[in-house]
Amino acid sequence: MDDAEDHDAVADRPAADTGPLAGVRVVEAGSMISGPTAGRLLADFGADVVKVERPEAGDHLRHFGPQADGHGVWWKYLARNKRSVTLDLAAPDGAAVFADLVSEADLLVENFRPGTLEGWGVGPETLRETSPGLVVLRVSGFGQTGPDAERPGFGTLAEAMSGFAAVNGFGDRPPLLPPTGLADTVAGVFGALAAAMALYARDGSRREVRGQTIDDSLIEPMLMLLGPQVLRYDATGETERRTGNRSTSSAPRNVYETADGEYVALAASAQPLAMRTFDAIDRPDLKTDPRFADNESRLANVAALDRIVGAWMADHTRAEALAAFDDADAAAAPVYDVPDVLADEQYRARDAAVAVDDPDLGRSLVQDVVPTLSETPGGIDHLGPALGAHNDAVYGGLLGYDEATRAALRDDGVI
Repeated sequence: MDDAEDHDAVADRPAADTGPLAGVRVVEAGSMISGPTAGRLLADFGADVVKVERPEAGDHLRHFGPQADGHGVWWKYLARNKRSVTLDLAAPDGAAVFADLVSEADLLVENFRPGTLEGWGVGPETLRETSPGLVVLRVSGFGQTGPDAERPGFGTLAEAMSGFAAVNGFGDRPPLLPPTGLADTVAGVFGALAAAMALYARDGSRREVRGQTIDDSLIEPMLMLLGPQVLRYDATGETERRTGNRSTSSAPRNVYETADGEYVALAASAQPLAMRTFDAIDRPDLKTDPRFADNESRLANVAALDRIVGAWMADHTRAEALAAFDDADAAAAPVYDVPDVLADEQYRARDAAVAVDDPDLGRSLVQDVVPTLSETPGGIDHLGPALGAHNDAVYGGLLGYDEATRAALRDDGVI
């Protein structure tokens, strides 16, 4: 980007090592989005995350998706604050090096297909023979147990099988998949939370808990996003259906096009908000209209209500509509794309996107660490590093391998 103000206004942000996980060492093995998302969150809050990648090729994420100057932006984002080392775990000496590396760690994050680590002789139980306090976060498509456990797992499959796609989209159109790595990201967030809880159980609780294994799948966190739908089906026999931008719980709730071709989203999830919405569109008479007087009636007459609100929106620009809703203290917001987000004063006031110097991309904007901790905030030191950039620092400095040993491992293709 070229906006100097955007790139220079956040030079005094905290460094990552000020975060609450400073002093925690994590080894991240695996690839793509789910496990690396968990590692990224832990690194953002101060953990020393050592990312293990295949020699020569590296993580598939380096070459996945959009590229900037030949560098994958997914990689730059998800590998930020991490150290990169190369290691072939399938090589004869690779598993031994991996075991040495994990022996220096508090947490191992892996998202291989179940049984892969065991096949290399470095499963969690084997590793805990010498590191009894080790916490292992295992992220997989379908979990470590069950008839589908050994199937290859991908986010798209989880988005389909979790029930999410079935309720996402419009009723007269096919189920709608999300345009980004939603299932992988959600599993990574749940995984990072579970890892923090397991580390607390080991180090901060009064119970005698040592290491443990976390079984995190892609399908179950996505099922959690459905809210009470399982309970609803069990209690009533009702199944959620695709309703587009409408809600099955309240009305009006939709996205409306304005006179200038922009879009506004609004919600009236409580009775006072619905009444204020009618004030905003200059239709106070609707408050006593029996079709719209309460939420149950509004849901039963949602098509008619949407036509009324939509007609009003079509006669006003987005700025006019938002001003009217603000004046009425009703709930509406513009539908933004990323340039809109970066220009918005609320996001700017909170430094939601911060500038980071990168040797490949230059000074670059990226989402800041969230949420914000008042006393031990996280931070961003660097974006995704070059492949094997920290081999000498980790294998030499951390593990104490001398240059001859490192050279032999390089010559054998192990690192």
